[in-house]
Amino acid sequence: MTGSYPNTRLRRTRASGWSRSLHRETLITPADLIWPLFVTEGSGVEDPIGSLPGVSRWSVDGIVARAKEAVELGIPVVALFPNTQPDRRTDDGAEAHNPDNLMCRAIRAIKDACGDDIGVLTDVALDPYTSHGQDGLLDDKGYVTNDDTVAVLVDQAINQAEAGADIIAPSDMMDGRIRAIRMALEMGSHHNVQIMSYAAKYASAFYGPFREAVGSGGLLKGDKKSYQMDPANSDEALREVEFDLAEGADSVMVKPGLAYLDIARRVKDAFGVPVFAYQVSGEYAMIEAAAAAGAGDRDALVLETLLAFKRAGCSGVLTYHAPVAARLMLG
Repeated sequence: MTGSYPNTRLRRTRASGWSRSLHRETLITPADLIWPLFVTEGSGVEDPIGSLPGVSRWSVDGIVARAKEAVELGIPVVALFPNTQPDRRTDDGAEAHNPDNLMCRAIRAIKDACGDDIGVLTDVALDPYTSHGQDGLLDDKGYVTNDDTVAVLVDQAINQAEAGADIIAPSDMMDGRIRAIRMALEMGSHHNVQIMSYAAKYASAFYGPFREAVGSGGLLKGDKKSYQMDPANSDEALREVEFDLAEGADSVMVKPGLAYLDIARRVKDAFGVPVFAYQVSGEYAMIEAAAAAGAGDRDALVLETLLAFKRAGCSGVLTYHAPVAARLMLG
């Protein structure tokens, strides 16, 4: 590209609003958003989450209302995460297989109320169900086992698919779980159930509020560094993505989001597949805290950060700001 001043004035196209709109390279709409929702027991329950201002745990009837709201706003998918009661948490996470657990009841209720007007994405990992807060089964030394955990994750995924889940999203980071889940879905005639793999999920400091939301934070013994990725690694993320795509993932996710936009861009450039990012709880909380402190305009911060995901090559974003952002986009 060649150009010289004054023949070329790059400010010309920025001089007015209509021109900025005309030349805008990246657009984001409500159709690019996935709304994470937390499910809890009871009826008529809205339980605010202290570390996530504006976000609540909802009983199943409230989750259905949120799904209907998403349809009205043009948000195509809701993502469900259960806050399992303490007395249903066990070392082996058996509640994950219960066809009448919180997740399955919420899936069925949304599908009964909304049908195919909205997609339902479900988390596959054991941390909402285990008494120790880890994403898998522990051996006698406290190490999270891989193959035994994968077998349990397959049962969890099939349980959710049979309840009506549209997208299975394994967030555990066990090796080989995508292939095992894909094979089980095919054998169970769930041919059109998608897998969105948490392919590059990092052992991040940004997850704290989420763990409070699902009730696992106070239970967690140790850390998750033996299976979630080292934040220092980038090439390794490409290997993880390559494996998951070969094993049957329809799309992949990078988590967390803003601190890992370089990973999202590398994945998109390398594979050309649908890439999603999760603007995680800590990122959401930081924006809310900045706005509350007067350090920035909340609406502007929300839209600018979401636009950054799209600019980095993401097909869509999981964000707790989804309803706020959708209303801003719709004017």
